[in-house]
Amino acid sequence: MSSAKTVPADRSITAGGDPGRTSPPVPEPSLNAGADFLHLDVGQAPPGGRATWLADRLRRAIADGVVPIGSRLPASRTLAADLGVSRGVVVEAYQRLMEDGHVAGRGRAGTVVVASALTVTTSAAAPPNAAPPAREADPAAVFRSAPATDVFDTVRTIPARIDLTPGVPDLAAFPRAAWMRAEKAVLGRLVAADLGYGDPCGTPTLRRAVAGWLARSRGIGVDPAEVIITTGVSQALGLLAQALRADGVSTVGVEDPGSLGVRQHLDNWLTTVPIPVDAAGVRVDELAASGVPAVMLTPAHQFPTGAVLDGERRRQLAAWTRTGGLVIEDDYDAEHRYDRPPVPALRATLPERVCYAGSVSKLLAPALRIGWLLVPRRYREAVVAAKRNADLGNAVLPQLVLAELITSGAFERQLRLLRQRHVRRRDAMTAALARHLPEATVHGAAAGLHLMVTLDGDVVDTELAAAALARGVKVQPLSWHCLRPYRPGLVLGYAANTASAIDAGIATVAAVRRG
Repeated sequence: MSSAKTVPADRSITAGGDPGRTSPPVPEPSLNAGADFLHLDVGQAPPGGRATWLADRLRRAIADGVVPIGSRLPASRTLAADLGVSRGVVVEAYQRLMEDGHVAGRGRAGTVVVASALTVTTSAAAPPNAAPPAREADPAAVFRSAPATDVFDTVRTIPARIDLTPGVPDLAAFPRAAWMRAEKAVLGRLVAADLGYGDPCGTPTLRRAVAGWLARSRGIGVDPAEVIITTGVSQALGLLAQALRADGVSTVGVEDPGSLGVRQHLDNWLTTVPIPVDAAGVRVDELAASGVPAVMLTPAHQFPTGAVLDGERRRQLAAWTRTGGLVIEDDYDAEHRYDRPPVPALRATLPERVCYAGSVSKLLAPALRIGWLLVPRRYREAVVAAKRNADLGNAVLPQLVLAELITSGAFERQLRLLRQRHVRRRDAMTAALARHLPEATVHGAAAGLHLMVTLDGDVVDTELAAAALARGVKVQPLSWHCLRPYRPGLVLGYAANTASAIDAGIATVAAVRRG
């Protein structure tokens, strides 16, 4: 009886078994392939829910770092064979991860992990009313007093199982590959002089690209020389506030309800005066009666109500500007529309009475810190001086890369991708609200990255937000964004969450509300 022989590692055997002849080594099997991948046991899947089970297991593995960014998932045929399921089950699970932004198809390179999950929620792992681990401090205390100027910094640092904070884009959807291609193209033609100090208003290349983008997407005709590149809408408001104060303006109207963050920022230079908002947008009669010389508006998608400034109010506003009024237009969420046609920018028809601000924070990522500002000729010199004194201008390389994305069409492709993803998540949130909080009234669903919900009855929305956070779900109380008495409610972001996380988050809020 012969015994097995051990072949030395540096020798290979042909199909005929002759150790004296060599052939190309057999490739080692992929570590991700085979039945050992994540020790998946399809027997644990509920009947009829195999794709959901598999997607959740993969999502958790990505979030935990077991399957790190850059890893390749097993081929769908291979994993299906190993699990003993149809290939359609695996394909559907992978498709869900693609929609979440966790993986991307790379052709022959397979399906690759491109981003870790921000939150991982399954009904088994995290029931809607399960309390998070105890912490030394009470994070919900942030809702039990008037919001401080650093309240958003504080809230961002508080860990949560599910984060439904409004204004947070889907950071996992950042177009990394397109950005890298654009950066490579820019670096390939960059000359040494491009790396020196530039114009505080921004690089000519980006200003031309932004002017073209605004003409195509917002109907704004502007000379590239008039575009001022900023680090975002916040800086744009600060530059404008400084210019207005130097011109003798001491008060500015703000929408009510309206963004707490915007109001706090403007309060650094000017006194803010609340102007009521209803379903048609800002109350122009109240604006005129207030006597303020300037007003800050979000006419395309009002924050937080989602109202669109209608035609009659636009005509009234135009008449108000002819009496000397100045409009500061934050084109908030204008590109993120789903169930309605595009809304014209005020700047397109009132160029000398409207200061216009926009950014890429919601289209790409806040971390890029790139935005733009258009101002009437009267304020241009003061605004440019304020920008120069602030930072001498934005970093050049990101400006050039963004310009490349815009001119190559990648920026517009990213917008189309986001619209498709956001509308699914919007639908998931409206469905979850109908299922778990049917008594809530939903506002602003036709566009944007958030929903406002108002609640009837004896509800204190800050207490509701505090109780939800105590159970691991982060939301914002509507009262934070109101200067005058208003109905209680919540402002809920959906862009950065999966459908399952949205449903679990709303279920938690509903459980808290019912006590």
